[in-house]
Amino acid sequence: MFPFKRPTLLEKAYQIAERTAWALNPWIARIGYRRVERVIKPVEDFAKERLFGCRHCGQCILHSTGMSCPMECPKNLRNGPCGGVRANGHCEVKPEMRCVWVVAYENSLQMPIYGHEMHQIQPPVNRQLEDTSAWINMLTGADKRAPAGWIPIEDIRVAQPSPVSHARVRTQRSTAEHPS
Repeated sequence: MFPFKRPTLLEKAYQIAERTAWALNPWIARIGYRRVERVIKPVEDFAKERLFGCRHCGQCILHSTGMSCPMECPKNLRNGPCGGVRANGHCEVKPEMRCVWVVAYENSLQMPIYGHEMHQIQPPVNRQLEDTSAWINMLTGADKRAPAGWIPIEDIRVAQPSPVSHARVRTQRSTAEHPS
């Protein structure tokens, strides 16, 4: 994997590529997404493999993860680090490797365009899209569609602790600390 010392440069390159893809989308749709995929996928794979250690998930979120591929994580975590990040920022599974999410966070701080996306919840990897073009999947929306049986990410609500439960915990703590 390429050591990223300039995530801002990669972010700008991604922005240009994304804008270009959307500008060309009407022509790509007319030609046919799968026909165009046969031409662009080898180039996409070559570049992403060398720069980011691409695993060909078909749902690239590099721009949302500090230009650090979450598929490089031995546990394939797409929403932040596991609880096993070592004190030196290295992976618990591969101690010689810096945690993908530590790198992602550090890089996202240098990314003014997409850095804020680091805080967005990402859907799990749809294995049906493996070995397909992430660019074509972005243009068709396939990378955002939940497979049958999955709950769409926008329908997931993050539970917020209720004030009652906090009060109960405080009461339990104070009772334990100061028994009558």
